[in-house]
Amino acid sequence: MDINTNKKIAVYCASSTQIDDRYFQDARKLGQLMAGQGITLVNGAGNMGLMAESANGCLECGGQAIGVIPTFMIREGWCHDGMTEVIETADMHERQARMAEITDAGIFLPGGCGTFAELMELIVWKQLGLYLKPIILLNTKGYFDSMLNTLHQAIAENFMRPVHADIWQVAPTPEAALKMALETPLWDTSIRRFAKI
Repeated sequence: MDINTNKKIAVYCASSTQIDDRYFQDARKLGQLMAGQGITLVNGAGNMGLMAESANGCLECGGQAIGVIPTFMIREGWCHDGMTEVIETADMHERQARMAEITDAGIFLPGGCGTFAELMELIVWKQLGLYLKPIILLNTKGYFDSMLNTLHQAIAENFMRPVHADIWQVAPTPEAALKMALETPLWDTSIRRFAKI
């Protein structure tokens, strides 16, 4: 049995379809790699964009893909109909909490405001010792460079502490992202004492 069979990793990403093909390639590759290692992919159950691409890559290679999606999105017809399992939530807040709860790490692919909001919320939770799992940014085409610069400026100007730069890891490839998600140690709740500057 593969050592990662019981692992679940959340994949956060865009639903947009009007984006560079390189983003689709990395999303599909990540899903394929997860299936190959027996890791269940968990995402927002979207039927378009990188959400669909990552799930399809996983499913086509015999993997398991769980979607977590609010009721209103299902009613809009936005739910991927091929997911292994769909978990319906009352709203976006419950969706975020549920994805964080049932997974062992979070990998963030490029996305828009929804992806940014999910990333920032997990960073805050980890800063406060409420979320202890790895947060990995798959930095395809340097997509997250500007955001990372902003975070490091916050540290440089004492809005965050230097230790908080260890909250997230940055990966250049899907292979590196998955390796980091599996190997990055859990955060220590004692870090909460550094939450205040």
